[in-house]
Amino acid sequence: MIIYLVVFSVSLLFSYILTPLFRDIGSSQQIVDIPDTEIKAHKKPVPYLGGAAIFLSFCVGLAVYTFYASRVHHHLLGIILGSLVIVTLGFLDDLYRLSPAVKLAVQVLSVIVLIKFNVYLKIIFLPHWLNIGLTFLWVLGITNALNIIDIMDGLSAGVTFIAGATFLFVALPSGQALVLSLSAAICGAVLGFLRYNFHPAQIYMGGMGALFIGFILAAIALEESYTAVNNIALLSPLLILGIPIYDTCLVVVLRLLGGKNPLYGSNDHFALRLEACGIKQKHTVYIIYLICIILGQASYIATTVNIYGAIFTYILVLITSLIGGIALSAVKVRRGQNPS
Repeated sequence: MIIYLVVFSVSLLFSYILTPLFRDIGSSQQIVDIPDTEIKAHKKPVPYLGGAAIFLSFCVGLAVYTFYASRVHHHLLGIILGSLVIVTLGFLDDLYRLSPAVKLAVQVLSVIVLIKFNVYLKIIFLPHWLNIGLTFLWVLGITNALNIIDIMDGLSAGVTFIAGATFLFVALPSGQALVLSLSAAICGAVLGFLRYNFHPAQIYMGGMGALFIGFILAAIALEESYTAVNNIALLSPLLILGIPIYDTCLVVVLRLLGGKNPLYGSNDHFALRLEACGIKQKHTVYIIYLICIILGQASYIATTVNIYGAIFTYILVLITSLIGGIALSAVKVRRGQNPS
């Protein structure tokens, strides 16, 4: 247990130190997010090299774990190589605004890297081809979902910290070393960054950071085991990552119903609809943090109770989500649309 605390602390320390350095580099090199559309709430350019600080801090934390373990886990190597592909994509997209087709192609490549290193779904009652297909759907979906919710100061980083902490606590009883080390590293990396990203943000993580944390959370979910008590606990990652999944589904459905392209951004996100109800931005983020914690607790319960208790938990969350979605769809938000 001590080694995971060390991994967390090292990642946290490096992130806390590196984030202001990359903030200054971003400002000096004009690698900034300019508020050039009505969707963007900030009033002045904000540097968005935070993703570099998160990624490097995450890697340093894992280097500590690798030194302790005296070997590089085969799956860990695949996750690091896949994340390098994602980080490169995010950096280039931040600079040049790549087309959706190019971004999707590179993301597919990152999933192929995972699969080549044996990191994919292995549901024993499903055929191999379906496990592979679901792996593509899961990793691509979660990778982009974290990017989609990165629309408010401190939101993506805080959600990632809570999700990572939940993965860690779910893995503790069974001592899943790779999951514990990955979770500890990502928690430390985003928490150090959050000090500078919370409202009013001094730096953004950019696509480089948002895509990276989504990719890592998706990979952690693939590595973790949930079914020691009941088989339906396999669905627990849907609760742990409930906020990004929910927001993605909500905006896609509402954009399609409104005749908009779901690949383009607009002010119809879960967080922005809460804010449109008159809730201050900081309080909106706190509310979403609380929901993440509740969902994390629900996921933990689903892994510890019998199958009937787990089914009840999932149904309760589903009904609550549907009611919330119907209520939020009635909230009026500002119009506007720009490529995301």
